Amino acid sequence: MQIILLDKVINLGALGDVVKVKEGYARTFLTPPGRARRATQSAIAEFEARRAELEKVAAAKLAEAQALGEKLAAVTVKLSQKAGVDGRLFGSVTNHDVSEELNKQGFAVAKSQVRMPNGPLKNVGDYTVSVNLHTDVTVDVNVSVLGETA
Repeated sequence: MQIILLDKVINLGALGDVVKVKEGYARTFLTPPGRARRATQSAIAEFEARRAELEKVAAAKLAEAQALGEKLAAVTVKLSQKAGVDGRLFGSVTNHDVSEELNKQGFAVAKSQVRMPNGPLKNVGDYTVSVNLHTDVTVDVNVSVLGETA
């Protein structure tokens, strides 16, 4: 299926690229959120008419994400969980916990934007977690897991 991208998609293309993808991928992940459209002659002509407007919106989103990223880079998230005497947590700290704490601090971050490369945090200590704010903006945030005894 030929589609035209209305937004930058990682590992696929940039705004305005006409790419070939599997039909299920396009119908499930690209078309419903408005990131792509079927590449017909009329759709391509409409895109070219709206290209400047879409590029302006994309640049505004990127600038907003970069501004949020600069503020977020200086933040340390402190989470306390019940832990044993050896420093292992009863449970774990997940991306949901990190995003919830960032939202409490005033940063609008969804749990899907928080990337934990080594999985959930299961020990007391300091860790670095990536927050993907935009396809081009990824910020490392320090997470400090504190143990509280039962």
